[in-house]
Amino acid sequence: MTNNEIVQKLWNLCDVLRDDGINYSDYVTELVLLLFIKMVHENTEAGVLKRHPLPEGCRWTDINEKSGINLLNDYKRILLSLSTGKDSDGNIVHEDPLISAIYADAQTRLREPRHLEQMIKTLDHIDWFSAQKDGLGDLYEGLLEKNASETKSGAGQYFTPRALINSMVRCMKPQVGEVIQDPAVGTAGFLVAADQYMREQTDDYLELSAKEADFQKNKAFVGVELVPNTRRLALMNCLLHGMEGDEEGVVHLGNALGDAGKELKQADIILANPPFGTSKGGEASNTRDDLTYKTTNKQLAFLQHIYRNLKPGGRAAVVLPDNVLFEAGVGTDVRRDLMNKCNLHTILRLPTGIFYAQGVKTNVLFFTKGSEKDKHQEESCTENVWVYDLRTNMPSFGKRTPFGNADIGFTPDEFGKDPHLGAFEKVYGESSNGTSSRSEGEYSFGAQEIEVDNEVVEENQGIDDRLAHSRWRCFSREWIRETKGDSLDVSWLKDKDSVDAADLPEPDELAREAKRDLEAALSELESLLEALGDAR
Repeated sequence: MTNNEIVQKLWNLCDVLRDDGINYSDYVTELVLLLFIKMVHENTEAGVLKRHPLPEGCRWTDINEKSGINLLNDYKRILLSLSTGKDSDGNIVHEDPLISAIYADAQTRLREPRHLEQMIKTLDHIDWFSAQKDGLGDLYEGLLEKNASETKSGAGQYFTPRALINSMVRCMKPQVGEVIQDPAVGTAGFLVAADQYMREQTDDYLELSAKEADFQKNKAFVGVELVPNTRRLALMNCLLHGMEGDEEGVVHLGNALGDAGKELKQADIILANPPFGTSKGGEASNTRDDLTYKTTNKQLAFLQHIYRNLKPGGRAAVVLPDNVLFEAGVGTDVRRDLMNKCNLHTILRLPTGIFYAQGVKTNVLFFTKGSEKDKHQEESCTENVWVYDLRTNMPSFGKRTPFGNADIGFTPDEFGKDPHLGAFEKVYGESSNGTSSRSEGEYSFGAQEIEVDNEVVEENQGIDDRLAHSRWRCFSREWIRETKGDSLDVSWLKDKDSVDAADLPEPDELAREAKRDLEAALSELESLLEALGDAR
């Protein structure tokens, strides 16, 4: 049985939850509370889990043979004990702060014992031996991704596709001994991918000394998550991948735009996809008094945190929406400060549709603290910005045509590990700081057939026609300042679906057409009202 088949079998249990009246948005939380107990059991049986075992009386074997109301009551007791560390009489059951964090405020909404019994039997009949081959952590991540792809759950609105996460990690090339941070950690996809990357480089950490291995397990990764239920999923994800962190776990509960962010130590690498939107007060509001530019725009606030929180020479890869690239006022100030303090060497324009929210246009910004020559430099650190356009005339990605796993793209022998991002990774180069030797001109995905405008588009002034068709271009810091007014909304290829303003009718003609359409609609409404009146 493959991991995908097991994930589908687990997801089918949501039908059982629905029959018990549990909301769609609560499916995964309800499922993983039970699933984690089972996975800890399987990892313990396989000798994989050395620390953080579940206490006696709270294990899989304490519930999988029971039925009826006794089963449901025992399960509720177990969740309470795991959450508080005490039984109903106040006796200490465990003193593991990580287990308490994972099960913080955990409670089941199941009302029918037969439904719980059905879920337990299904979990017991899964081929866990097959699942162990790929690791239970990978299986768990597959379940999170499945939840994100189901639009009704609302969980995937800004879920970062695994293909993009892995590509960003390959570009950043995390090294053993580095501290890697995600201030908007979600379910910990970036941190887990960074850990997996380093394990692949070191024979699953077996090549490391005991001191190095301990650092990787307990100190290498740190994340912050605002939502308790999401943090629960992240802590489970990390622990199932062998990432333990400090006493609070790898993922701390808090707001990175508040005190939790101020307390974070500087990192060697920051990987993040900050939440979109504006700060509207409450727990998620921006209360940082150490950020230079005050703003209610969450992405601009997160961006400031990220480039300030890098160590000298530290590197970052951050997913940000288009508005961060062109927003005026504070947006311009933040971009200037970023290019001043860091070497913003690369921007990747992402296709639309790779996030499950419709119409979201995003980019990845790659930058290094300091300049290429001096990591302690604090002024004029950016000299050139390289831009890769993976958006123009690309397919509309989505659930049916997933990004990184679709019919279009390249084979591994052409561009490496990803059919869509492999071409970008090749021109990005081997240096994680973006300092590899680079040259303009990359024509993947039919770029030479794309229309360009050499007369109007600023980016195409004074260059040859072939380069105007390239997906990979370089723009100097001076050009960005003088021509774009420090906007980073740089594009030069013409999308086949775009409308050229020169081809539009005159404004008065458009207005008359709109008026005719409205009059026709009003006439239809009047006819409908008359018909309804006659019917009475």
